[in-house]
Amino acid sequence: MVRHDVSPFTDHDIYLFKEGNNFKIYDKLGSHPMIDDGLEGVYFAVWAPNAEKISVIGDFNGWDKASHPLTPRWDGSGIWEGFIPGITNGAIYKYHILSKYNEYSVDKCDPYAAYYEVPPKTASVVWDLNYAWNDDGWMTTRRKANALNAPFSVYEAHLGSWRRVPEEDNRFLTYRELAGYLTEYVKEMGFTHVELLPVMEHPFYGSWGYQTVGYFAPTSRYGTPQDLMYLIDQLHQNGIGVIIDWVPSHFPSDEHGLAYFDGTYLYEHQDPQKGYHPEWNSYIFNYGRNEVRNFLISSAMFWLDKYHIDGIRVDAVASMLYLDYARQNGDWSPNIYGGKEDLDAISFLKRLNEAVYGAHPDIQTIAEESTAWPMVSRPTHVGGLGFGMKWNMGWMHDTLTYMSKDPLYRKYRHDQLTFSIWYAFAENFVLPLSHDEVVHGKGALIGKMPGDEWQRSANLRQLFGYMYGHPGKKLLFMGGEISQWKEWDHEESLEWHSLNYPFQQGIQKWVKDLNHLYRTEPSLHELDFSVKGFEWIDCHDWEESVISFIRKSKNANEIILVVCNFTPVVRENYIVGVPRGGFWREILNSDSEIYAGSGCGNAGGAQAVPIPAQGRDFSLSLKLPPLGVLFFKG
Repeated sequence: MVRHDVSPFTDHDIYLFKEGNNFKIYDKLGSHPMIDDGLEGVYFAVWAPNAEKISVIGDFNGWDKASHPLTPRWDGSGIWEGFIPGITNGAIYKYHILSKYNEYSVDKCDPYAAYYEVPPKTASVVWDLNYAWNDDGWMTTRRKANALNAPFSVYEAHLGSWRRVPEEDNRFLTYRELAGYLTEYVKEMGFTHVELLPVMEHPFYGSWGYQTVGYFAPTSRYGTPQDLMYLIDQLHQNGIGVIIDWVPSHFPSDEHGLAYFDGTYLYEHQDPQKGYHPEWNSYIFNYGRNEVRNFLISSAMFWLDKYHIDGIRVDAVASMLYLDYARQNGDWSPNIYGGKEDLDAISFLKRLNEAVYGAHPDIQTIAEESTAWPMVSRPTHVGGLGFGMKWNMGWMHDTLTYMSKDPLYRKYRHDQLTFSIWYAFAENFVLPLSHDEVVHGKGALIGKMPGDEWQRSANLRQLFGYMYGHPGKKLLFMGGEISQWKEWDHEESLEWHSLNYPFQQGIQKWVKDLNHLYRTEPSLHELDFSVKGFEWIDCHDWEESVISFIRKSKNANEIILVVCNFTPVVRENYIVGVPRGGFWREILNSDSEIYAGSGCGNAGGAQAVPIPAQGRDFSLSLKLPPLGVLFFKG
């Protein structure tokens, strides 16, 4: 029996839904356990305007297509609904949809489901999301931790391969197991935030979550929704923020998912030039459709509301912005002004950021955007897209290209090292050494470094030191901090055994100490996004492949000097101009023996003498270690 006289929708809900501004629609669409007139059951609601019939099928009715039909609402919203008594939490279900067109019928999972069966099974699961949070201390103060002037050091992780249990058939750790191990590790390493590759339900494990089906459900591979909440809760209680990767750019073509949902192109564009992604063999959302905008923005809001997420990293923004992305001439159609910009997607991204920041001003949205699109991380009211930050893909590409070269030839590519400062403050940049750089044959970070084992390790320490000195927030994908030699494999655990070796131990300790310095020295993070926080000492010494610069805080008396020698040659009596006299303490040295370096340095610091150099009234005479980075505090 299905009762059709029960509905939580108000007229205002429907008005906002049709308008595209109902960003809490997840509270009404989907499956929701409830009690009506003393009857315990589940209310179902699904948007399928082109359906002829819809019924709920599941383990509770033997998957009978006729026993539990839904009815369409009278208001033209395209929503079908019904209350089914007797169903309880944990019931397995799908929607059987008969289209108005072509006699098309299909069994679909619920787009708004809060939980799914463990893949490869594909049904949705009725689930109550109640959870007793214990992170009030974090939630009431996280504005400070997520602020643009705060230290922001992100550990990017894929939950299924961070650590596994080889003794138990190489199984995943569960969310609750990860809550202990991952929290302890990230806290010990000094990262401020964890960024999780998509935790939303996805049918193909090898997509790492980037082919999303369940936009409101964490993958059941690692446990229940409450188990994920527990993981986030534990991270928060230990002062660690949580960012999730979120994919509004495309979705997979699996029959049980969003594709051709009610026998029509409902969530995707009908025009294949706009609705099909040739690079990823997936479908592109119709950003111009109000109900689709509702779906996506509600998804983002859901993770912030229900899971206490602190930030959303939006995947593949460039693919959304351009109509010709990954397409040849003739395979795309220009917009109404003749341009290649996707006006609907631009409007959607702006509305997304306005809605998210309007409801949660203490979080951050971060764009993975690889082009020179202007003002990605600027407010919408001044013409920007409204993101809080943007990945600096140019810095990543140029820096890795430079570091991969034999030091003998680096002087001919010196501009690749210094060019990033020309645009470093055009956006609120995150410096990413992400998962994308250690897959598809690119090899591990350590494998990109030239030289013998000692030189490779020194180069990797230098890469990390340069990144932490450079303006911008920091992001490092798991495995890089332990100098994993093998390219990342989502089917295997990280190579934790590598920490039995001194070079790997040294790199891990170096990253730990960099995080500590970055967090405790305002000069290294407070003005990350302002030209006032950076000053070149010398960017022109291409012949010796040395750069030197100063980082500043809002307090003019707090400055950090960073000197990098990108060759394996020790530089004796290297003169560096500084703005004031006194003793400059060497606070970090990547060549220290504690990092498995050679121990070359400056015996704790150097005295600035009143001899002008490089336009400054004082100078230091330094010993620059081979392939080394030095941090001084004056």
